Amino acid sequence: MKIVHFSDPHAGGGAEDWMAYFDKRWVGVFNYRFRRRFRHDLSKLEKAAEYIMTVRPDVAVCTGDLTSAGQPGEFERVRRILAPLRDAGIPLIYMPGNHDCYVKRPWCVKAMKDMTACLNGDGVVFDAFPLRRRIAGAEFLLLNTSRPSNLLCSWGFLIKEDSRKIVSWCGEEKTMPRILVSHYPMTENHPILRIRHRLFGQKEVLRQVLDEKIDLVLCGHVHRPYFRYRPDGRVFECCAGSVTRNGSLVEIDCPDGKNFNFRTVEL
Repeated sequence: MKIVHFSDPHAGGGAEDWMAYFDKRWVGVFNYRFRRRFRHDLSKLEKAAEYIMTVRPDVAVCTGDLTSAGQPGEFERVRRILAPLRDAGIPLIYMPGNHDCYVKRPWCVKAMKDMTACLNGDGVVFDAFPLRRRIAGAEFLLLNTSRPSNLLCSWGFLIKEDSRKIVSWCGEEKTMPRILVSHYPMTENHPILRIRHRLFGQKEVLRQVLDEKIDLVLCGHVHRPYFRYRPDGRVFECCAGSVTRNGSLVEIDCPDGKNFNFRTVEL
């Protein structure tokens, strides 16, 4: 089994309607105009798509933040780049990030939900998360941790009902590698310093990871890629970082259905 994991393209642009100046979108637009557009190069996402088309993995996983402010035009720019992967028959998993779920404006929510259905295919709808998908001999647990938050924060929340469902699934016998897909990491080295950016409510799910009922977490949100290791040296959490900032993605092989090998690919 081969997985290609990428995250956080952060396509951006200007305000797409006048109401953007009266909700949180103005923060995302301002950030993109004066900071993010100088750091994130969307052509690197195009290179990532070309690479995935060339190697044809068993599944490609995107852990969110396709956009900067969750606006329909931003989603459309990314759709044009990633739709060929879906059309080529490469299974694709996309979990929206906090910037994709930026505000509650109906047209922004619709754009996010349409993108979720478009990229995931197979009848996957946002409102049905968490979901289980079995692809290429692995069980993927798709967990939404992204919801609109206040003006100054980028934190995420795992609601109790979703946590209970993940714990319930993990109580079943594991017959194949079990991989959790979430925008937010399950771990945080600096929970106080990063309180505005961290995930809350993940304690029980993290326990399933540490108890090896979940073999691997694929996540984004943090723009610098990293790996978290178990005491025996095996990776249990892989953050792909931002594909458009770092120009890289992660290729994961599982040749024996048990052990994972990781390779960072520079685009």
